[in-house]
Amino acid sequence: MSESLATAIPGGVRIPILVQPRASRVRFGPIHGDRVKVAILSPPVDGAANQAVIALLAKTLGVAKRKVHITAGHTSRRKTVEVLGIGVAAVAESIA
Repeated sequence: MSESLATAIPGGVRIPILVQPRASRVRFGPIHGDRVKVAILSPPVDGAANQAVIALLAKTLGVAKRKVHITAGHTSRRKTVEVLGIGVAAVAESIA
């Protein structure tokens, strides 16, 4: 993964993602343009997709859900997520 996608921030990383709701399977990656693609089963209704994104990233990156925060794009497919407690290298290793 290019280090320009995951950016180090104090205490963690910032990751630009592109969410694919209602996917046929759950997946973190591959890189799609300037973002990491995140495929989830949930529909984009009542915050279900955002919760699914948080759960997937927490599980994939090995952190608690409370350490994953959507900081931009709450109602968009293009989101920015901050994950505390990991580094850029951990994100690069986790992309499918």
